[in-house]
Amino acid sequence: MKVVIIGGVAGGATAAARIRRLDENAEIIIFERSGYISYANCGLPYYIGGVIEDKDNLTLQTPEGFYRRFRIKAHIEHEVTNIDTINKTVSVTNIKTETSFIESYDKLILSPGAKPILPDFYTENERTFTLRTVEDTLKIRGFIEQNQPKTAVVIGGGFIGIEMAENLSELGVQTTIIQRSNHLLPTIDCDMASFIHASFRSRGVQLLLNNITEKMSMIDNKILLELSNGKQIFTDMVVIAIGVSPENTLAKKAGLELGLKGAIKVNSKMETSVPDIYAVGDAVQVKHYITMQDVVIPLAGPANKQGRIAADNICGLNSEYKGSQGSSVIKLFDMTVATTGINEQQAKSIGYNYEKVILTQNSHAGYYPNATAMTIKLIFEKESFKILGAQIVGYDGVDKRIDVIATAIRTGLRADELKDLDMAYAPPYSSAKDPVNMAGFVAENIKNGIVKQFYYEDIPSLSEKEDVILLDTRTPLEYMRGRAEGFINIPLDDLRERLGELDKTKKIYVMCQSGLRSYLATRILMQNGFDAYNFVGGFRLYSSIKYEELLSDRCYSCGMEKWIDN
Repeated sequence: MKVVIIGGVAGGATAAARIRRLDENAEIIIFERSGYISYANCGLPYYIGGVIEDKDNLTLQTPEGFYRRFRIKAHIEHEVTNIDTINKTVSVTNIKTETSFIESYDKLILSPGAKPILPDFYTENERTFTLRTVEDTLKIRGFIEQNQPKTAVVIGGGFIGIEMAENLSELGVQTTIIQRSNHLLPTIDCDMASFIHASFRSRGVQLLLNNITEKMSMIDNKILLELSNGKQIFTDMVVIAIGVSPENTLAKKAGLELGLKGAIKVNSKMETSVPDIYAVGDAVQVKHYITMQDVVIPLAGPANKQGRIAADNICGLNSEYKGSQGSSVIKLFDMTVATTGINEQQAKSIGYNYEKVILTQNSHAGYYPNATAMTIKLIFEKESFKILGAQIVGYDGVDKRIDVIATAIRTGLRADELKDLDMAYAPPYSSAKDPVNMAGFVAENIKNGIVKQFYYEDIPSLSEKEDVILLDTRTPLEYMRGRAEGFINIPLDDLRERLGELDKTKKIYVMCQSGLRSYLATRILMQNGFDAYNFVGGFRLYSSIKYEELLSDRCYSCGMEKWIDN
């Protein structure tokens, strides 16, 4: 059996190695048009920033190493220009020598990846870059070392964009991010993104949200960007990171069926619409594990799994790809942001009848040194309590918790059943009630009617009603430092003695710093005949979102913890 693989990196290289492990006699050939057969795509921004010092560390495998270990013929700087599906051949061009030849195949795997999207305003110049390959990385780092830019603009606030902004900032480059939407990192919701915004601004990164770049031009050795709001920015360099699109040129020419965003359609065995041709990685359309809708999710984890599954089926095993969940994690300065499943915005657009809980917990036992806060947002169906997704923003232990919830989704656990997970505990690592358990406890309380919730978006309308009481149960000092509009202060520890100050004919909406004290307050109130509701996320979340709104209105204050909204 002769297997030709077009494209290396994650999907193609994984497929090749798996085929060899299953079939020692197969002839395996990889054609990769870049100069690197398998490299750490996700590590590219960190080489630019100097975190990864040696560029050789980006290379996971070389053609020579691939052949020594697996007897796989890997050809770099070779571009496949055509597929003849009738005669089962591919046309290949050696980019260096500009010579061409025909290669036959019994089975073909397409792993062409994705290509950066270039906006309409783009004009090619030596100071504007995209980041997708090792060559792109070397080009950017070389430019920085040679020109020592003082300013940079990153257009796009997705994974690559914000990682580039972080690394440029760490190099001492004054960096600005221009983002079309109202928040960075589209995989999370706006409320959770407010923590990211605060972190970036504290590091001196300027955020221009809700802004569209309309024109780019070169003036001397500067790039001029003109925005839709009339603002003009002069900068030393630009990185365009507005997203990627599936590389479907070959598939399109060969007549393979295409789907969403032009991605290659495959079945659960990674087979395309043409017999004996498989496709994997960033170029393919798959099913979302939760929604079962068609999606394109360009992440390394799914690409590796798909490569393995294609190899299994080529070699006679019966493997199926169960769908992509979109689990991801990203380091942003000292902060970690992680997601799995769908976010609230997606749940709303799809039409789910959902509930959400937002809670802030310590990464480990509070009495053990250096505990840090993490905020968890869990989204689940109201009736079935099926987990739809989760987002976590924090510092330590975020990756561990998102992986637990991602696993819970795969095994079919309900939101309230997270309370039953038997998590490892020691003071340096967790608390006896792990943050994931705590999310489960809150979900169980909602299920049993022990707690009723209200949200940030409810506050403006509540503050205008006369039949409600807005109650802040933090300490007087906390209340004095910052409060939500219309909230009166009765500290939790004084509440039982001051119940007479509250009107039982009115609904009471309770807030504290993180949601715990306000929950305790609602239990006191409900058991004393009051109709009480707990604020999701606490004042910590409220102040973060409100601060973002103030900034968007150009209302700058001396700091998030010092303003009073009244």
